[in-house]
Amino acid sequence: MKAILPGFLSSNGIDACVINAENSAHGLGCNEKICAELKALGADAITLGNHSFSSFDFWGKIDKLDYVVKPSNVSDNWPGKDIVIVEKNGQKLAVINILGQINMFPSPNDPFKACDELIKKANDMGAKAVLVDFHSETTSEKCALGYHLAGRASVVVGTHTHVQTSDSRILDGGTGYITDAGMTGSVDSVLGMEIETSLKRLRDKIPARYEPAVGPAMINGVIADIDIDGKCTNFRRFTEYE
Repeated sequence: MKAILPGFLSSNGIDACVINAENSAHGLGCNEKICAELKALGADAITLGNHSFSSFDFWGKIDKLDYVVKPSNVSDNWPGKDIVIVEKNGQKLAVINILGQINMFPSPNDPFKACDELIKKANDMGAKAVLVDFHSETTSEKCALGYHLAGRASVVVGTHTHVQTSDSRILDGGTGYITDAGMTGSVDSVLGMEIETSLKRLRDKIPARYEPAVGPAMINGVIADIDIDGKCTNFRRFTEYE
């Protein structure tokens, strides 16, 4: 991120940068220090996922970070913000983070209803542009939410499965959509983790502690153009190599 992100944002004329930082803390969860580092590199908003509080001390820190949005459909007991508003060039972008309900722990509430409520709240806050990070296990649920929000969200970006999908497109009503934006991590890895460790666990059925892989890395993501009415007019995926 340090090697690539600042120059990438500048050369592509990016107005607002949203980063999913789940598992940035040595492969599991997130923490306050990493959030501050990502913000210094250019992040305007940070989203999370099912491992939001795997670094437990983050539980007591997230309320102080007004640019970090939590998955909002898990529990009212979770600290953190349900919506982050990014203001740039006189425009407001609302950032929402939602968990999928299939094969996900902790078990979330209905993501479709949660999005309906949060998008209305974002619009009431003056944000016509809305980005939804849908942290979901299954491609079917991600696709379904994309169509459910078509014309109401500016962008629906799937995360969690680490592998960038090739279905980036603009849905009817002006909603940019991709099933998974991909990951930031080592190119030669298994979802960012050491290859040999994954082989021991998956091939040999031997317990082994996961460690992040080390080596030349890549950043995966998407770039969206959003007009003043909150409609996505251009949407493309990218991969930048270290």
